[in-house]
Amino acid sequence: MLGWIIALVVGGIAGWLASIVMNRDASMGIFWNIVVGCVGSLIGNAIAGPLLGLSGSVQEFSLVGLLVALFGAIVLLAIVNLIQRGRVR
Repeated sequence: MLGWIIALVVGGIAGWLASIVMNRDASMGIFWNIVVGCVGSLIGNAIAGPLLGLSGSVQEFSLVGLLVALFGAIVLLAIVNLIQRGRVR
């Protein structure tokens, strides 16, 4: 149970930081920040795991897990920007 709460908090932080980096902070609320951060963690682990040998879980707080989730969330928001606007901001 505690792992899910930590995942929501870390996912929310990662999604919020990614939305600031990608200049989408005004268009996203806390719910979407959490969703982007948690999905970003999955994407980040899928990319960073095989390429860099890094993996981090958002269910147990660690700096590596937060950075992997942030990286994946930025990738996710870049893909969303490409789909919505045809370019990455």
